[in-house]
Amino acid sequence: MGRITDTVKVLIIINAIFFAGTMFIGDFTYKIFSLWFFQNDNFGVWQVITHMFMHGSFMHILFNMYALWAFGSPIEQMLGKNKFLFFYFSCGIGAAIIHSLVNYFHVESAYSTLIEAGMNPAAIQQLLETGQYSTAILDSVPRETLESMFTAFNTPAVGASGAIYGILVAFGMLFPNVELFLLFVPIPIKAKIFIPVLIGIDLFSGFTGYSLFGGGIAHFAHVGGALFGFIMMWYWKKNQFNQNRWD
Repeated sequence: MGRITDTVKVLIIINAIFFAGTMFIGDFTYKIFSLWFFQNDNFGVWQVITHMFMHGSFMHILFNMYALWAFGSPIEQMLGKNKFLFFYFSCGIGAAIIHSLVNYFHVESAYSTLIEAGMNPAAIQQLLETGQYSTAILDSVPRETLESMFTAFNTPAVGASGAIYGILVAFGMLFPNVELFLLFVPIPIKAKIFIPVLIGIDLFSGFTGYSLFGGGIAHFAHVGGALFGFIMMWYWKKNQFNQNRWD
């Protein structure tokens, strides 16, 4: 970790302003700028970008901004300002796309299951809007399916974590042998080992629903940011990375 670079500094300031605005203004900003399911009435296309500047708690923004400073600054030094910004927002948008696709799968698969179980579309819409349903449906459909559908439809995604995971992947590809010493791991671990393990944990949590770091985490958004980050870095490294700065 070295000095904070200019673009990273600006991104941290913008995130801090959004977080302060959310604290002072309240649910209004959270509702407008968070990323909602695209069939939810609260959804807006701008949220694909604005959700990256929203955070649910002080610890959430603290960890993300620390990672942005620690890992983003050396990446900006390597890529240059313009290319770094393109990379950062592409990873964040990629995270939003993957997260939304996974939620769409949950909602559509549950919808089909409910239709097959004899639940009419009006009752399903009531479930999506209010979370209420007839307990008789539980004879045919597990409660977890109903809860998963309601959560996917009504829970907004916030945070820069998708973009941060893309930056982590870039760091691991550019500095694979740098040893990282983390608070919850008592020994230093090389980036080329730690970062794939971290992504693997998110994949495990996303598929099983068991999270090592608590609930309310959009695991597939993390995976989406990492995936988009890997694709871009792989392409740039293959195509004369060191001669391809945009500044």
